[in-house]
Amino acid sequence: MFLDRAKIYVKSGDGGNGCVSFRREKYVPKGGPNGGDGGKGGDIIFRSTSQLSTLIDFRYKAHYRAKRGEHGQGGLKTGKNGEDIIIMLPRGSIIKDEETGEVLAELLEDGEEIVLLKGGMGGKGNNHFKTSTNRAPRIAQDGEKGSEKNILIELKLIADVGLVGFPNAGKSTLISKISAARPKIADYPFTTIVPNLGIVRYKEYDSFVVADIPGIIEGASGGKGLGIQFLRHIERTGILLILLDSTKLEKAKLKKEFLKDYTVLMKELKNFEADLTDKPRIICFTKMDSVSEELRKKLLKLKTPDEKILISSFTGENIDELKDLMWRKINELKESAD
Repeated sequence: MFLDRAKIYVKSGDGGNGCVSFRREKYVPKGGPNGGDGGKGGDIIFRSTSQLSTLIDFRYKAHYRAKRGEHGQGGLKTGKNGEDIIIMLPRGSIIKDEETGEVLAELLEDGEEIVLLKGGMGGKGNNHFKTSTNRAPRIAQDGEKGSEKNILIELKLIADVGLVGFPNAGKSTLISKISAARPKIADYPFTTIVPNLGIVRYKEYDSFVVADIPGIIEGASGGKGLGIQFLRHIERTGILLILLDSTKLEKAKLKKEFLKDYTVLMKELKNFEADLTDKPRIICFTKMDSVSEELRKKLLKLKTPDEKILISSFTGENIDELKDLMWRKINELKESAD
């Protein structure tokens, strides 16, 4: 099950109390103070990993409390520190304060971590409070309290290519063809109701990641359909592959219908996040096995705002060429960022 939003409660450990103790040894009837310090409370640490792709674990556990530090003991023995809690998150996770909405951290790289809440410091034992006028202090310091917070975790998938299109445009079929991802595929709209990630093997040693999100409909950026729930996953993709169902163009005025569909998709992306339309794009006409030769010729001649390609995931037409095109665009983007 895919889950990209979770609310959890976290609390760091309290510090242990300092100890009030005095030396009691044979032949030392009035030994000085030897109370040890309390141990530090455990921290709350978040760490990202590429081994996770969903926040589903937080559906079953939503409260995390680190252990407190142990109290100090006589003989100047410091209490043991409380054990830290390390909470693993998928790469691309955003940690927010649930109450204020403030972004506390973003974990983008594998193994990246943040100490979100530090444990309370241990209290000092009575050994620290002796003075020239008070050689036997009977006071010690209590440990500091740990911190607590309700937080919201949001996941934005990280991928090289984001598949964008209307429902039933062939996104899921394509990702199943070019990668090992196996999304649900059926001949009706909104078959895909959660994002899917697929790793595309390229040539012998290279690979890139493709993200498929539920189909976008007009008004998605305002809450219609399923797109609003998952449009944020497009934010962290490098390039956009705009998929258009060529069978819809068979009996329509080609240029007018194309511009209408393309404009709607661009509008919804821009309304959700203006920068999305600045990403490099490829226009991909799908289901070419189901159209006439006449439409094929028209599509080849059609002038489009972005580089275009005609494919069929069913027959495999131009699938390798599409991989080449995506790989080239990915590398062009990397070079421009350097």
